[in-house]
Amino acid sequence: MSTNQDLFSKCYRFEDAKKLQAMGLYPYFRQITGSTGNNVVTNGKRQVMIGSNNYLGLTHDPRVMEAAKAAVDKYGTGCTGSRFLNGNLDIHEELESRLAKFVGKEASLCFSTGFFVNQGTLGALIGRSDVIYSDRENHASIVEGTQVALGDTVRFRHNDMEDLERALKNSRGKYDGAMIVADGVFSMSGDILNLPAIVDLAKKYNCKVYVDDAHSLGVLGERGEGTGHHFGMHKEIDLVMGTFSKSFASIGGFIAGSADVVHYIKHKARPFIFSAAMSPSATATALKCLDIMETEPEHLKLLRKNAAYMSKALREMGFNTLNSKTPIIPLLIGDDGAAFAIAQQLCEEGVFVTPVVRPAVPEGCALLRTSYMASHTSEDLNYALDHLEKVGKKFGILGNPESTERLNRLAVENFGVHSIA
Repeated sequence: MSTNQDLFSKCYRFEDAKKLQAMGLYPYFRQITGSTGNNVVTNGKRQVMIGSNNYLGLTHDPRVMEAAKAAVDKYGTGCTGSRFLNGNLDIHEELESRLAKFVGKEASLCFSTGFFVNQGTLGALIGRSDVIYSDRENHASIVEGTQVALGDTVRFRHNDMEDLERALKNSRGKYDGAMIVADGVFSMSGDILNLPAIVDLAKKYNCKVYVDDAHSLGVLGERGEGTGHHFGMHKEIDLVMGTFSKSFASIGGFIAGSADVVHYIKHKARPFIFSAAMSPSATATALKCLDIMETEPEHLKLLRKNAAYMSKALREMGFNTLNSKTPIIPLLIGDDGAAFAIAQQLCEEGVFVTPVVRPAVPEGCALLRTSYMASHTSEDLNYALDHLEKVGKKFGILGNPESTERLNRLAVENFGVHSIA
């Protein structure tokens, strides 16, 4: 029997964000009124940005901005239709061809967002008799893709190959096709996928391998080609997913693999077929960034130098960084309220950083997600370090043996960090 409730009743009862707003601790939708990439202006105040995915610092490269402007002059501001029908530009196809070569695959296909890539590809490929084996720390877009897919999903503990094999042993025989899906660099912890072990298990249990390289492109590999090239195993990956909203300084995404598989996705993925094409400016931006990634290795070298500098300094201060080896360097805080308060204090100190709470991380494992760019200057980084240390001490995260022990325990129990380096 129907209770005949108001459809919007859940909206009226939703108080979580309003409570944070009332406390002055709401960290979301901060209005940015100016940006140079590594610095932004919010509330009229300059802040060092250490919460961005602009890893190679290309959003304000004059050549990239000029390419975007030239594309608008040539093609207009938008395609106003699907690639499938009236929105297919020559530069879309040029980008797809070059991306496939860059990551070492036969073909690629560009979607209007990275979220749509995971949703559309998994939805198109996984039938009712198939299964996805998904890392528990995978991005929300992968989770959404598993929910859209008709087949089943079996989740395994983050980067835990013993747990993955246990899952494979217990369930693989129940299904026809199978795919192991995982981020290459995990977006919250900065952890790198154990690709060699994934490939071994995929061969042993007859699975395909799908790697989401959203945070790996421009970060891992000799030229930033991603996780597969980082391990020298790009030929062992069946499908490589990537986004343009990070190192490529744009918006959109792509899937790359064999020509036949990409052709199938092109004609079956509903988010691709029924969405408007990437705008001309976004496409031209990604192309110009690819030019720079292929020919100017100094950006990647600077990124790695800055990330190594910050990682070492933050660990020496006493922050638990979950042993990250990438430009994503999380600072484990634990309590949600403390994470919101610290983020707000840093904002007032002139440092833009983002707190992360459940469901992006396990319950009780709130963290500050810091991330770094090739364009950060030593002055930017040292300014951020000074204020991170100041605020860390103020809130008892630093210089507190009990806090250190508690956070180390959380890291081991929830993030698969077996020792604190």
